[in-house]
Parts: sequence; structure tokens; C-alpha cells
Amino acid sequence: MMREAGIESQIARGLQDFVEILQRGAGFALVTDEALRGADLRSLDGFIRAQGEWSDFPFILLTERGGSIERNPAAGRYLELLGNVTFIERPFHPTTLISITKAALRGRRRQYEARARLQAIREGEQQLRIALSAGRLGAWTFDVATMRLDASPDCKSHYGRTAEDPFPYDELVASVHDDDRATMQAEVQRALTTGADYDIEYRCIWPDRTVHWVQVRGKPELDAAGRALGMTGVSQEITERKAAEEKLRNFAVELEQRVEERTRENAEVMAQLHEAQKLETLGQLTGGVAHDFNNLLTPIVGSLDILRTKISDARLQKLLDGALQSSERARTLVARLLAFARRQNLETLPVDVKELIGGMEELVQRSIGPTIELSVDLAADVPAAMVDPHQLELAILNLAVNARDAMPGGGHLSISVDRSIAGAGDVSLPAGIYVRIAVADSGAGMDAETLARAVEPFYSTKGVGKGTGLGLSMVHGLAAQSGGRLTLNSKPGTGTVAEILLPAASSEALSHSSPVEMPLLETAPLRILLVDDEEIVREGTAAMLEDMGHLVKQAASGVQALSQIRSEPFDIVVTDYLMPSMSGLELAREARRVRADIPVLMITGFADLAEDTASDVLRLPKPFRAAEMARAIHDAMAEEVLAD
Repeated sequence: MMREAGIESQIARGLQDFVEILQRGAGFALVTDEALRGADLRSLDGFIRAQGEWSDFPFILLTERGGSIERNPAAGRYLELLGNVTFIERPFHPTTLISITKAALRGRRRQYEARARLQAIREGEQQLRIALSAGRLGAWTFDVATMRLDASPDCKSHYGRTAEDPFPYDELVASVHDDDRATMQAEVQRALTTGADYDIEYRCIWPDRTVHWVQVRGKPELDAAGRALGMTGVSQEITERKAAEEKLRNFAVELEQRVEERTRENAEVMAQLHEAQKLETLGQLTGGVAHDFNNLLTPIVGSLDILRTKISDARLQKLLDGALQSSERARTLVARLLAFARRQNLETLPVDVKELIGGMEELVQRSIGPTIELSVDLAADVPAAMVDPHQLELAILNLAVNARDAMPGGGHLSISVDRSIAGAGDVSLPAGIYVRIAVADSGAGMDAETLARAVEPFYSTKGVGKGTGLGLSMVHGLAAQSGGRLTLNSKPGTGTVAEILLPAASSEALSHSSPVEMPLLETAPLRILLVDDEEIVREGTAAMLEDMGHLVKQAASGVQALSQIRSEPFDIVVTDYLMPSMSGLELAREARRVRADIPVLMITGFADLAEDTASDVLRLPKPFRAAEMARAIHDAMAEEVLAD
């Protein structure tokens, strides 16, 4: 009958064969009660009990008395044993059998379909568990009706709980940090009310009282009316991430502060550079002006000096002495200009600054007057400084006089000397040991605008006729040309401190003395070639030399002088340094090619020569007195004699 209905079947010859066929797989089993009656059913019971949770194997039992317990007492036993069993009482109609067998097949197929779905669900759950574990995520569900929270072990661990700890919703809320709890509850209510996703980060307090960060995401479950039934979501501990973000924020703030500090430092350096460039420009201008002044003063000083020796009238002598004194003041003024321009010809020596200032103390006190108290503090471990001692004396006197003028009603002036070290971070000075000279007064001080312009040449606040405005510029030039620095610190009402830093010498200090007026040396008449491109300077110098008894020939350029050297014998060449086409240095070199033994005396309005000037070329700065010229010629001739 089943074959005619298209149902394949297999016949079992005994109960053991029957169980083996069932274990291999079947859609249903058709068995008679006679086959079971009195048989050992343990193997069949084992098969039924070993079924998967998805399986409920269908049995069709053919009986003689049906399935009624009243008519068939064994039916209850078979029902308990087989479980999913349908009774057919014999005799039966074929249609009944086929209908029941097809129903059993359909039911078995649905069981296999359920098994596939269950397996897919389990695989999905396994993958979800793996994903949650890999992402350190915890799963949770929340039922609105019962306010029940179900949290996975990983979720509980994010709140410092173990898998066995109960963790109801009220306890979760209580664990949230006091400052974050209201926000967390408001977000939960918003998600349940609007159906929007729930996404929040907040702090929670673990049972050990430590603070941790968690991120919680969830999605509401809505009914057909749009009302929230609950939420399902995940949690993640983000304490390490928050710490990293905080560290990054702090680093960003620190970096911003460093950038601001570096920008400020760069601005200060650029300001110093601009100031240095401005002073350098002023120095170049000042040096040029000083050169012209020296050229103008040279014939004046020379002429006055000659006239002084020719006139015996006492009244005229007095007038000439006053004129010479004024010229000396002008000469000092030009020296200050050259010092600011860093073009002063300094005699840099290792100087004992303590000894120098100690020897000046009486002079300084006389210069500042009795209403100002003077104190001198000289440290013990001060090395010698590389500086021109005479220019340093002048610089200290300038600072003392400036301090006196800042204290018209009296006050206190202190001069201190100590040892200082400039570090690599000081962009204005090379690293090394320096001698610091500080001159501090208790005067009126300077405002920021005045302080910024204090070292500019000709800038003065003393009023018309009360100052040249070159004192501080001279000190600035001396310090810079010596390899050091001048620093001014002042505020209105607090006085002024001027600090001079001079590089320390590598050798012991040399003794020095102030120059004395030289007598006019008498020498045998010489044949002198005088070279200068400015006629007024050349004529005045020639008159001075002729007054000494020398025979003077003049040349207006180096080329003209060379022509005369080739054609006439001269004992010495006296030449200006800065001339068009050919400088005095170039003339000296060319003259030596014509006559290797000819002495050369170089005169210059810059008071210095290029660094490559030959060591055997003597120098004489403009303006000069007759005695200075005579001394220079004597020295030049003496060197030539020694060379021979």
C-alpha cells in the first residue's frame, strides 16, 4: 500500500534490525504491537532518548484493539515508550494508512527544517559571542514592563561584577557616577520614548571604589503601536581609551603652549635682530660721518698747532689754546661716534678690571659730586677682561655722568664687578666666561620708549646744550666691538642698571697707564711723499711737515704717487687710507714692489684699517697734532732702520 502511494519503505526482520535502521535515518516507523509485545525494548528506548532536542520521531503502531486504554491496556505503555505515536486499529482502510503515513512524513520534514533553523541560530549565536568577546563587548537586554536587566558576564565585568553576581537595573543605575547619572537616565528615557538609538558614555563606580568609563549602545524594541517593549544592546569598557584621549588632549595643550612659547621666543629674537640691524645701519652712517669729521678736523688741528708755535703773543696763544681744546673735544666726540660704529681702533689687552675701577674711584667721585654716595663692590674671582683699558675708563665715566644727571637731588651710585657665564641659550653672545660690570643708580629711571632708544647716537633727554647723546652709544659700541654686550634695565622711579659684559682673557692682565702728552721729536729733514685725495687735508698736513723741516711732495691719488715713486727718491711715503681707485694699502704694496725698503705711514679718518693690512705699515688716526705726526714718522723710520 505504501509503495503504491509512492512511499519508500524498508522491512526490519527483528527488533535489533529495526533500531539499526532507525539510527541510519527514517521518516517514520510502522510497527505492530506483536513485534513489541514481550520484547526487550531497551535499545529502542535508548534510540528515542538519544534524539536531539529538535527531533520527535513519529511512530505508527498497528494494534488489534486501537489506542484506547480501556480496550487496549498496553496502549498506555506504548504511548509512554514511543512518545510521538499514532495508533491504527486493524483492520483499517488503506486510505487511512496512507493519510497517517503522509502526515508523519510532513511532521518529520518540519522537524528537519527546525533543526536547520536551530543550527543556524546556534551558529549565529556562536559567531555573536566570538564577535562580542573579540570586541570586548558585553550583551544586555532590558524589559520595560518588568524593569528586568539581563546582562552577560562580559557586560557585568564592565561594571566590576563577576558572572555570578546579580546585577539588576537599579544596581546599574546606582553604580553610575553621581555627575553622570542624570544624563544617563535622561538618555534611556529619550530612547524608549522616541525609539531612537541609545548611545552614551559615562563613568561608573566599581565595588572597589575605582572609577571606570563605559560606552553603552542599544536599540529599542517597539510593539505594533510604536510603544517600547525594551532595549537590547552592548556595553564596552573604554577607560584606557579615555585615558589616552585625555593624554592626547594634554599633549595638544602642551604642544600649543610650546608653539606659543617658541613663537614668542622667535618674536623676541627677531626684535633683537631688527634692533641689531637698526643699530648696524646707524653705525655705518655714523662711521661715515665720523670719517668726514676727522678729515675736517685734521687741517684745523694741524693749522692751529702750527700757529701756536709761530705766535708769541700771550692773548693769541690763549685763543689758540682754547681752539685746540675745542678741537680735542671734537676729537673725543668723533672717537665716541667711531666707538658706536665699532670702527674705533681698539688696543684690546687683558685688563684687570678691578684694578682699573679701583684706580678710577676717586675720579668717579669727583665727577658725580658730593651729593651722590658712591659704593664699589669688586668680587674676588674676577678674571682679566679683553678690552681697551682707556676706552673702558671713558665708558665707565660716561655711565657715571649719566647716572649723576639722573639724580639731580642726590642719590646712590654703585659699581660692581663679578664673573658671569653666558650659556648656549643666549643668542646674543657666544657661550663662555665674561666679566660683568654693573653701574646702578637710584635716579628717575627711563620709560620703555626712552629705554628702547637710549643707545641711539645723538638721542638725549638732557635738553639742548646739556649732552651730545653719544655717551651710551659709545659704551654700546665699545662692548660690541670687544665681543661683549651692553644691557640696560630701567623703569620710571626705580633707577637704571647698565651692565657691560666683556669676554674673559685667557692670560694674565697687563698693566696700563694713561697716555701723556708727547714732546715734538726732532728728526733730520726727510724727503716725504704725501698722498691724500682731499686737497684741504693734504695742504694742511704738508704745511705741518714742512714746518718740521721736511721736504714734501704732494700727490692727489695712488696712481700719481706711484709715478713719482718711480721717478724720484723719497725717504718715506705718508698716505691716506681711503682713496678712490687705489687705497693707501694698495699703494703701499705697489710702492714696495718699486722700492722694497721704503717706509709707509698710513693715516685714516676711520681710525682703523682693514684686517689684512700689512703689519709693517704704521697707522696714524686723524685728526693728529704735530707731535703725534712727528712721533709716527720717527717710529716708521726707526722700524726701517731695524729692518735693515
